[in-house]
Amino acid sequence: MRVFYTVASALVALALAGCAGGTYGSGNAGQSLAGTALYNPAHLPAGKMGALVREGYDIITQTHKFAKPYVVSQMECSSCHIAGGTVPRGGYLRIAGHFPQWNGRSHRAIALQDRIAECFLYSMNGKPPAYDSRTMIAVVAYINWISRGQKTFSPIDPAVRIARIKPPAPPNVSRGATIYAAQCSMCHQASGAGIPGQFPALWGATSFNKGAGMAKVAMMAGFVRYNMPLGKAGTLSDQEAYDVAAFVESHKRPAFDKKAAITFSPEPASFF
Repeated sequence: MRVFYTVASALVALALAGCAGGTYGSGNAGQSLAGTALYNPAHLPAGKMGALVREGYDIITQTHKFAKPYVVSQMECSSCHIAGGTVPRGGYLRIAGHFPQWNGRSHRAIALQDRIAECFLYSMNGKPPAYDSRTMIAVVAYINWISRGQKTFSPIDPAVRIARIKPPAPPNVSRGATIYAAQCSMCHQASGAGIPGQFPALWGATSFNKGAGMAKVAMMAGFVRYNMPLGKAGTLSDQEAYDVAAFVESHKRPAFDKKAAITFSPEPASFF
């Protein structure tokens, strides 16, 4: 996804986890403001639409298994969109009512499908599903389902935004390396390569590319501050979150090929 700070990125893509809470992206479904579970399989509509919503959830949480043709990086959508995007400030996906919306990065109004496509391009370092493909329609159906009851053109829910934090001092890569070794390396490994199927790669050939929102220190720091380490969210200070983000971003990651975004041939629709 192209990143703008009104919507948490990535289907953009990373998690700095402490392993204490289990596999990344797992956990209880988040709650709406009314205290109702946003995603509960028992509450899905009957028939084909319920199956489509469930398929969208599966794509978000097990992207490699259910959307493998579109993914190059070692990421799942739930690497950033915690518990299927149901955790406020954790890549919250209760966003359907906010689209179409203006995107400052692309200088145009975009639809929800555009936002999803951007995630596949940047965070997955891959290619987007065609807008009329079953994969895209399933993801849209899921996001619409967990957004039920949301008013259209309503103000952006604060829960959607990645937190903007300000460290007391400039970020320090050396301090970040120490924090990473103590808090993150158990899951993401000293190499940053993560564990396939469990914890995402934070840098290197299998990580998100430079176009992703999480490739920006400020974006990563805000995400880390309130979501990591896994199972111990909120235990890092603003300074520590910035330091470890700076350390992660000091490593190499794939470049984004802008030409690739416009030369992908559209796939035939598979939904009809």
